[in-house]
This record gives sequence, C-alpha cells and structure tokens, in this order.
Amino acid sequence: MPHPFHLAFNVRDLDAARDFYSGHLGAIEGRSTATWVDFDFFGHQLSLHLGEPMATAATGQVGDHRVPMPHFGIVLPLGDWRVLADRLVARSTDFIIEPSVRFKGEPGEQWTMFFRDPSGNPIEIKGLADNADIFARA
Repeated sequence: MPHPFHLAFNVRDLDAARDFYSGHLGAIEGRSTATWVDFDFFGHQLSLHLGEPMATAATGQVGDHRVPMPHFGIVLPLGDWRVLADRLVARSTDFIIEPSVRFKGEPGEQWTMFFRDPSGNPIEIKGLADNADIFARA
C-alpha cells in the first residue's frame, strides 16, 4: 500500500467509538485528546472527532439494496473479510446488508457487508479473492 489515506469524521461518543472501532473492527488506537482519537484502520488513518455526524441518505443502489451515501470502508483479502464478518455476526451487528456475495462468477466478484458505527456513520467492507479484480469490468 503506497499511500495510506486519512479520513476524519465526527462521532457522538469517543468511548463508544473506541469500543466499536477497536473491539468490533480490530482497529488499533493511536494518538488522542479529549475531543478526538486516531485509529490505524487496516493501515489507513481514521480520525474520529467529537461532533455531529454528517447526514446520510439511502440513495446508493447496490444490487437490490439502497445503501447510505456517503459511506466509507475498506477492501480486504477474502480470508480477512471472512474473519471480520464472523466477528461482526458473533457481536450481533445490525447489518444494512448482511455479509453476502455480489457479481458471483463474474469479473469483480466481491463479498460485501454494510453496517453503521454507534454514531450512525455507514461503513462498507468488501472482500476480494484477488485484489487485481478491484476495478474489474463486467
């Protein structure tokens, strides 16, 4: 990964965010103050700041589902995705889209799941058998 991204957004409760991002998603906590906390999110930097989260609306069409926009996430190797999906299912995550496969048997076949953090920020996690398929066209 040549260039990690940095994404900063608002959360309502830093303790709830810490529990979710580290406990549920496995992110590693970095620097923090009384008003923000950084996480290593699969090699990328998330900065969660106290404040009102941005508004989202279910305007994205993913197959037969409407998904919240905007959203963010990560693309994982399929084995890592499955481990995370199992952890989130075991923790009774309230999924927008439960772990499932899209484009089965087609170029760009991907596994996906959608859910929200405790502040309502929407997250999509994708899993690919081969990262070379990330930009595959049908």
